[in-house]
Amino acid sequence: MAMSTFGLRFLGVGNAQAPDLGSSSAVLEVDGRPSLLVDCGPDTIDTFLGIYAGLPSALFITHAHMDHIGGLEGLFYRVATAAAALRPPKVYCPVPLLQVMQSRLADYPNILAEGGSNFWDAFQLIPVSDRFWHESLLFSVFPVRHHEYLSAFGLALAGRFLYTGDTRPIPEVLSRYAARGELIFHDCASRANPSHTGVEDIAREYQPEQWQRMVLYHYESPEAGQAIEERGYRIARRGERYDLLCPSQSAHHIPGLSLSEILDPVP
Repeated sequence: MAMSTFGLRFLGVGNAQAPDLGSSSAVLEVDGRPSLLVDCGPDTIDTFLGIYAGLPSALFITHAHMDHIGGLEGLFYRVATAAAALRPPKVYCPVPLLQVMQSRLADYPNILAEGGSNFWDAFQLIPVSDRFWHESLLFSVFPVRHHEYLSAFGLALAGRFLYTGDTRPIPEVLSRYAARGELIFHDCASRANPSHTGVEDIAREYQPEQWQRMVLYHYESPEAGQAIEERGYRIARRGERYDLLCPSQSAHHIPGLSLSEILDPVP
C-alpha cells in the first residue's frame, strides 16, 4: 500500500490587527485533500472555499479569540441554510474551551430568524482532552501559555508537525511533543507581549535544534514578517504549503514509531 502524502497549508498568517495577512489558520492536507482545518477566523471559510471548492469537514479550535473562531458563525449559516442537507462538520474542541465557546457563539437566542435551530445543530461537536482520533490519525492536544491558564491549546501529530496556536514560549512542551524531527509551526511577532512570543524570545528560549525546525506565523504586518526573516528565521506566508513527513495512513504504523511511543510522548 502506498504511503499517504501530508502537508500543511496556511490560509492566513496574521494576527488580529493584520487583515491583509489573513486570520491565522491552517489546513492539514492528506493526499492533496483537506483533512483538518485548524482555527476559523472571520475570513477563513471564504479562503478555504477559494482553495478547496467546498466547506471543511473537520476543524480543531486552539482558543476562543474571535480572530480564531469568528468564522464559525458564518459556517453555521452556510450549513444550516444549505439547499441540500450537508453533513455537519466535526468540531474538535478542548474541554476547557467549551463554556467560553458556548457563551461567545451559541447562547444568542434565535440564531436563525425563523427560530427552531440551535447553533450546535449544524456541527458535530467533539470535546477533546489529551488526544483524539481523526481519520485514523492520533492527534495530541496540549495547553500553551496564552495569557490565562488553560485558555489556549496546541496540536501535534507525532512524526509530522506541531502547531502551537497563540502562545508564549513553551520549550518544555516542544521537548515532549516535537522531539522526533517534526516541523514546528509557532506563533511569533516582532515584539513579545503577555499572550504572544516575540522574535527576541525564539533564540533565548529555544535550543537551536528546535528553532531551526520552526516556521513562524501570526506576525503583525508584512514588514514585521520581513524583519523576522532577516534575522534568519523562516516565516509562513498566506497560501503556502509545507510538506510533512510521509507516514502510512494509520498512526499505528509510523515507521520507527510504536503506538506506545505515540501514546507516551518523549518525557
